[in-house]
Order: sequence, then structure tokens, then C-alpha cells
Amino acid sequence: MDAASLPRRVADVAEYGTEEHETVVVGGGQAGLTIGYELVRRGRDVVILDAHERVGDAWRRRWDSLRLNTPAKYDGLPGIAFGPDGLAFPTKDEFADYLERYASANALPVVTDARAVDLEHADGRYVVSTADGRRFASANVVLATGPQQVPRVPAFADRLAPGIVGLHSDEYRNPRQLADGPVLVVGFGNSASEIALDVSRTHETWISGHPSGQIPLRHGRAAARFAFPLVRFFGLYVATADQALGRMMLERSRGRAEPLVRVRRQELAAAGVRMVPRTTGVERGRPVVDGERLDVANVIWCTGYDEDFGWVHLPAFDGGNRPVHRHGAVTGAPGVYLLGQHLLHAAGSGTLVGVGRDARWIAQRIATTPGPVPTADRGSVPLRAGVRSAR
Repeated sequence: MDAASLPRRVADVAEYGTEEHETVVVGGGQAGLTIGYELVRRGRDVVILDAHERVGDAWRRRWDSLRLNTPAKYDGLPGIAFGPDGLAFPTKDEFADYLERYASANALPVVTDARAVDLEHADGRYVVSTADGRRFASANVVLATGPQQVPRVPAFADRLAPGIVGLHSDEYRNPRQLADGPVLVVGFGNSASEIALDVSRTHETWISGHPSGQIPLRHGRAAARFAFPLVRFFGLYVATADQALGRMMLERSRGRAEPLVRVRRQELAAAGVRMVPRTTGVERGRPVVDGERLDVANVIWCTGYDEDFGWVHLPAFDGGNRPVHRHGAVTGAPGVYLLGQHLLHAAGSGTLVGVGRDARWIAQRIATTPGPVPTADRGSVPLRAGVRSAR
């Protein structure tokens, strides 16, 4: 690693004040790295802010047994394939390490330990502030924070008895976190089914809810070879906001769980997991399913995530909700873009196979849209490629 790519500490830039760039990307996961790559290859000035200590940590902190549902041939980001076996399904740690290698190999300007806490518009530019007090100003901002922002739990979750271990799937790592005794997994999406199978090896397990469907064939290498190309084409080119049929399909998909992919009902039944109706509340400290209180020692809430734009202080984001946009370009906030969220432009927008196409569209728009380009006369910090830490 050369001197230009060594980590840069807060003290190194404090004397310069606000850093100036043409584009600030908030989020250093696959979406943020992809748009960073697309902008760098077009010769644009960009900085990528990652809230975590290392590139890829958003994946490393997920549950231990997690594997990607998509085969490796579709998991690579632009310019660098994931690995030689295109039909393999990488572990979450393998993918996290790939993201770190990708950022390094492409000398992407990533700042780690830089959690964005405020975005405002001032003096004709956008200003992103981080938790440690740093400020990054730019003509463009790409919000690549992904679909998993704020864990969602039902309002009655805090009424569980003190002795019951309650975790959101965001906190779950492995069965060693759980108390002895039965486990109720609330939710019936892909995370719920995989976690239920994981804990069923050591605990009596219930899964609560109704899946929205499941793929009609067994997940594995054969599916990767024959079925996933069709799924990819459908998710990228059929179910899109550019056509009436696609818009109707996207609207019907909102708020619904994705069909089960890796672990289906048959596998759960074979593992002894009991499938029960929705959890409707908590009575006397116990979760209630179909009018019956379940005597469980653990509850894992696989109830999804909410988007959170409450830190974005722009009129287009009033209420902290996803703003009106076209293909990620925010209406009412020229130069602000969304990337990597579910159902953004197509059914595949929030997936690895879809983020690249959306990123190319945004990068081309930034590269061809006239606008102010920051200059050094406003106290800017010269761009230095490579991962650097904000600590």
C-alpha cells in the first residue's frame, strides 16, 4: 500500500475544515462501492462514507450460518468477478472479504467509521455531517444505505416476560445466544426460515406466520445454472417502473415478504420445526399465537426493517420517508439519489444482481448533468484514493 492510500485520521484533516467533493456517497456496502466504482472510472471526484470499522462489516455482523441466496456468478460487482466457481453460494464472511478486496483493488476512496447523522442544503451545496463531527460538502449525494436500516419489531414486543430472551434477526448470530428451552421465530420470510432451521438443531422451534410463497425447485447448483438466469431477467427487465405491467407488479410486491428460496416449508418440517399462525400479541409475558399463549424461552423477531431518512433534513424527505423519485433521482432535491433500496426501479433494485444497473444510470446522469464542481478555494481536502479511517 502506498502513502496515498494510507488511512487518514481526523486530526490529519481537522485543519482543512469541511471536505469538498463533487459527489458524496453515504453507505459503503455493495451499492456504495458500485456507484463509487462507476464514478471513479468516469474520472469523477467522489468519497464514500462507511459507518463501519471495515469495508464489509455490514455482512460480517449477520448470523454465522448465513449464505447468499444468489450464486457467485451474479454476486460480483462491476470489474471483478467473485470467484472461479460461479455456481457456489458464498458465505456472508466470504462476501464481506470480497467487498474489502474490491474497494482496495479499485482504490476506491472509502472513509470508514464515518456514520452520517445529518444531510442538509446550505450555500448552494449539500453537506453531510458524521457522528464524529466531520463535514463533507458536495454537488451530489447518493444515499446507498441499503434496505436494512432500522430493525422493526411489533409494539407488543417489549411486553415479553423479563426471563424470555428476545432478539431481532439483526442481533441474532447463533444458538449460543439463546436460553435453554423452546424458541419462537416470528415471521416467515427467508431470514426467518433460515434462522428457524439454524436454531432447530439445538432447540425446540416454532415459526410463526404465513410465507408469501416459495420457489418451485430445490435451491442449489442446478437452480443456479437453469433457474436463476430467468429470475434475474425477470427482476431486471420485466418488473420495472418503466412499463405498466412492471409498475403493477412492483406495487403489489410492496409490504410483502419475498418467496422462500433456500429453506422451504418441506425442509422446516423435516427438521421438526412447528409452523403456527401469526403472533398477534403478548399476554402475561408470553407470545400469543392463534389465541394460545406459548410457553417459550426465546423469541426471535424476524419482522423486517424500516427505511430511515429522518437524518436527511431536506424538504423532499419530510417525515423521514422515502421521497418521490425517478429511477433513484429524488424529485425536489436535484443532485440527490437513492441506490440499493428494495423496489427502487425494478424488483431487483435491492439485490446484488440489480444494483449495478441502477448505479450505472446514476453515474452517467451525474457525469453528464451540468452543476457546480467543488474547488480548492473553499477549504477543500485533496482527494486521496484508498480506504481511510475517520478515527
